[in-house]
Amino acid sequence: MFQLKSSRRTFLSVGSMALGGLSLEGLLKAANPRRDISCIVLFQDGGCCQLSSWDPKPEAPSEIRGRFKDIPTAIPGVHFGELVARSAKIANKFTVIRSMTSDVAIHDVARRYMMSGTKPRTELQHPSYGAVVSKELGSKNGLPPFVVVPDREASAEAGFLGSAYDQFVAGDPKAKDFRVKDVGLPDGMTLDEALSNRKLLQAIDRRFEAAERSNLIGEMDEFYKKAFDLVSSPSTKKAFLLQDEPDALRDRYGRTTVGQGALLSRRLIESGVRLASVYHGGYDTHTGHEPQYTKILPEFDQAFSALVEDLEQRGLLETTLVLGIGEFGRTPKLNPAGGRDHWPGVFSIVLAGAGVPGGLVLGRSDSAGSAPADRPIKIEDLGATVYKILGIDAHKTLEGPNRPVLINKDGVPIKEVVS
Repeated sequence: MFQLKSSRRTFLSVGSMALGGLSLEGLLKAANPRRDISCIVLFQDGGCCQLSSWDPKPEAPSEIRGRFKDIPTAIPGVHFGELVARSAKIANKFTVIRSMTSDVAIHDVARRYMMSGTKPRTELQHPSYGAVVSKELGSKNGLPPFVVVPDREASAEAGFLGSAYDQFVAGDPKAKDFRVKDVGLPDGMTLDEALSNRKLLQAIDRRFEAAERSNLIGEMDEFYKKAFDLVSSPSTKKAFLLQDEPDALRDRYGRTTVGQGALLSRRLIESGVRLASVYHGGYDTHTGHEPQYTKILPEFDQAFSALVEDLEQRGLLETTLVLGIGEFGRTPKLNPAGGRDHWPGVFSIVLAGAGVPGGLVLGRSDSAGSAPADRPIKIEDLGATVYKILGIDAHKTLEGPNRPVLINKDGVPIKEVVS
């Protein structure tokens, strides 16, 4: 016999709907409403080296393993590279996939691939995760659904969906005079002045006219027409006021673009933004790989670990998917210039929150970190997984320029992550 466990008030409320003709399926939905899941993407722009981070090879020859040491993690028997030491301490809170694989080694194509879950084609540009989220889930609390930090990024574009679902650009949150890039007021004008001054409307008109003339925005969509509403909205102002965070917390994330971007993203999803992407550059190390990684990888490590812990402490990790991804990996062997080149054959990513298991290491690369040894996982599979977690039907069709296009055609959700 079916029993519904709830308070008397909930039972009476749901019962009254049932009397009105609500089906059993509807009754279950009413009793267990779908949770809104947000997403934060920390994108390692250039392609993060698997051997220097999540998949070290301490037994490999020096030209493969490099000079970075491996260190133990919170998962017994699992080691990471020494440059992600903070994340190693909380490895029981997230999943590592060591067997991601692709056949795309060109940066811009690979970035679009990773940020959409669909291999790019010449005849149309597939929308990014953020654009699909914007279309399927819409805005919440008057905030843009999809925000990118720090600058406009081609891999985050809405593609054939059109500019109505395009990225909202935040700017660089580590800047001393940080202000929201896409809703910034004209120089020398305060918000109070703008609210009572026709100069604002004239300035906005000029900005939009210039955009139309330069074809930067093909259609003056409703999203950008609401720029004034956004900049004057108390909820928007509050969400972007990074200076309201305690200095100790800002230091904990790191005073870097990725660190402050991760903290800003937490504020944004807390306020109603559905997906925030932070791009962290410097991983494309064709020369001087080790000196460069000594700087950039600890920045990512500090930001990622602080974000996961901060979300957990605030009770937000259960409803926030965190992705640490890049477009591909780096070559197993150091080249003569001390660099590592593009390597899509195998690479590693990390996922946390929104029901993703903690302490899971999925897949395995071979002894040189050059190919999957078991459980190869395609980018399409990651895409199907992301959409399943966000509650979006990956097999739904979107209206393309000439025909319907599936949100995600060939992916299968990663069962170990979503089960």
